[in-house]
Amino acid sequence: MDELYCKDPCYGSRKYEFLLKQAGYAIGRKKVISLMRLMGICAIYRKPRTSIQSMNHKKYPYLLKGVSITKANQVWTSDITYVPMERGFMFLTVIFDWFSRKVLSWRLSNTLDGVFCIEALEEALERHGTPEIFNTDQGVQFTANNFTGVLEAHGIRISMDGRGRYLDNIMNERLWRTLKYEYIHLHSFRDGNELSRGLQEYIHYYNSQRPHQSLKYKTPDQIYFSDSNLEYNRQQSYLSPI
Repeated sequence: MDELYCKDPCYGSRKYEFLLKQAGYAIGRKKVISLMRLMGICAIYRKPRTSIQSMNHKKYPYLLKGVSITKANQVWTSDITYVPMERGFMFLTVIFDWFSRKVLSWRLSNTLDGVFCIEALEEALERHGTPEIFNTDQGVQFTANNFTGVLEAHGIRISMDGRGRYLDNIMNERLWRTLKYEYIHLHSFRDGNELSRGLQEYIHYYNSQRPHQSLKYKTPDQIYFSDSNLEYNRQQSYLSPI
């Protein structure tokens, strides 16, 4: 299901049921729905606002509409994805610099408790300073007071994607697609320790060795740490999705 979702995030439970049965799995739609909920998979399409937001968590407006992102540490973003193993699964979160595409920090967890998101955030702040804006979706891990409180304590402006606006989070979706197509789906991980070691190697490669076409075939590290970024910024600013 994770591979199918990467290929097309618009699939719903009926299409997953058909495709999985076609692949030889004995599965019904109820099981598919349960797995989609467990993995946090939701088909991307326009839908009415039927969800009730938590009254305990403050939601922040989206600050990046039409904003030209022209330098490192201007905007950081974070997200969570599901990572399968031979037995069970883990959840991965990253802190990501929007302009350079550099993964600043990451954490694995076997639950969706928000502690691992806070740990990744604190590591990124300690190692790389503070961004001007921090953008996330409206997941409870990111709207929780413990997470937003860290951002506010550092004077960082908080931005959150609009509900149902998947394009607001497009940079993270591109990272997940790259990570899963180029690494996760090509390997089998026996446990969390093996997965962690593998991710450490791949993320180092992604940051320091993998050329990015959108960065004129430079690496994220080259862009992030470059002292001569100003000329590059004038030519290759990134306009946030509308």
